[in-house]
Amino acid sequence: MNLRSEDKSKLVKKVFNKVYEKYDLMNDIMSLGTHRIWKKNLISWINPFKGSKIIDVASGTGDIAKLCLKKTENFCEVTCVEPNEKMLLEGKKKLKNFSNLNWVLSSAENLPFKDGTFDYYVISFGIRNVADFDRSLGEAYRVLKNGGRFFCLEFSKVENEILKNIYKRYSKLIPSIGKLIAGSKMPYEYLIESIEKFHSQEEFTKKLINKGFINVRHRNLSNGIAAIHTGWKIE
Repeated sequence: MNLRSEDKSKLVKKVFNKVYEKYDLMNDIMSLGTHRIWKKNLISWINPFKGSKIIDVASGTGDIAKLCLKKTENFCEVTCVEPNEKMLLEGKKKLKNFSNLNWVLSSAENLPFKDGTFDYYVISFGIRNVADFDRSLGEAYRVLKNGGRFFCLEFSKVENEILKNIYKRYSKLIPSIGKLIAGSKMPYEYLIESIEKFHSQEEFTKKLINKGFINVRHRNLSNGIAAIHTGWKIE
């Protein structure tokens, strides 16, 4: 998918304007429901401390923010950053009974925060949709405090050949399923293609190291259908 940044931004906006009301259901379909387990694994690895400041980029409907607040018994501050206004409003509505939440309409490439603001930078199933991947990683590094940590949960590359073939066949069905649920194949065709074109685990690791992160690691989930990537900002 060789799109210019501005073209990709417009396409992603169009995609999520169509599916924002069924976003959680869409994730259930694409992951066969296992995204909920993956997200719990992500929060377990993050293990946010009470009083921490967390930025949740491409926050969607607020799943990660909700889990972070529950993990700390509501003793952390989560700033949800979402580039799609309809998705942002959906998240606000979903988490209206939670406190210690900030909502910001912004892209991952231009975060409106001072350097060294957050203890944790978290992005879940959002980084493959950014218009400028390298700039987004640079912004992640910039807004983290010294000693802060980056976490990303994203669809990745399946390592088991048998599972890879099964997953590939299933992926071809997703646009048709999406048409039945959301009335349009297009968003699901884009999302499947974005997964296929995204970086491998090793490529992602190199990108993080090149941006200055240290102790960069990843954990495969479900044999690599998804992966969690992490790295520290130590200056």
